[in-house]
Amino acid sequence: MSMGNAGSTAIPGAAARGIRLLIADDQALVRGAMSTLLGLETDLEVVAQVGTGNEVVAAAREHGADVALLDIDMPDGDGLAAAAALAASGLACRSLIVTTFGRPGYLSRALEAGASGFLVKDTPPEQLADAIRRIHSGLRVIDPTLAQESVLLGPNPLTEREKEVLRLAARDDDAHGIAAGLHLGKGTVRNYLSSAIAKTHARNRTEAAHTAERNGWL
Repeated sequence: MSMGNAGSTAIPGAAARGIRLLIADDQALVRGAMSTLLGLETDLEVVAQVGTGNEVVAAAREHGADVALLDIDMPDGDGLAAAAALAASGLACRSLIVTTFGRPGYLSRALEAGASGFLVKDTPPEQLADAIRRIHSGLRVIDPTLAQESVLLGPNPLTEREKEVLRLAARDDDAHGIAAGLHLGKGTVRNYLSSAIAKTHARNRTEAAHTAERNGWL
């Protein structure tokens, strides 16, 4: 459940100095804690906070953010979509994914979306601050453990249609329900499910969906 408030919030007293940060997270407590910790750094200033992914580009433009810290799991546009929107916006604001979900598939999707970094939320504050400085300088920062897991796991093997089918399978939809939801024939859906099950080395569609979710492929 979202704990955030709609709309971007300018941070009172933010001076025109240092690296300007935007924090996007649907939990107000998380945004506040992150803002407080980063505000202790003399060269960093949090200039705006938002609670949904769709607010990110407008807030970055309005407040002149240099780096946007994006959670993945947000309503109305997740952090991956927000990173892609920022990359396509023409703004100079770079993005850093900071999330609880340290899944290898999310890392590859974030980099494909144009994010400059990916860290998990239990990263020590001083390392987070250093990552922001490095990203602002044009470098890329990735959680080392997650990077190794991503290399071992390999790229996402699923096609876009297979991902659509598995998302519905994860909701316990049967082949008939999936076919109706995607306007496909039941035989076509069964073929996609069979292919996805083989690619995820699963025993059935439910296990395939869970494996794909766990790896961040969906």
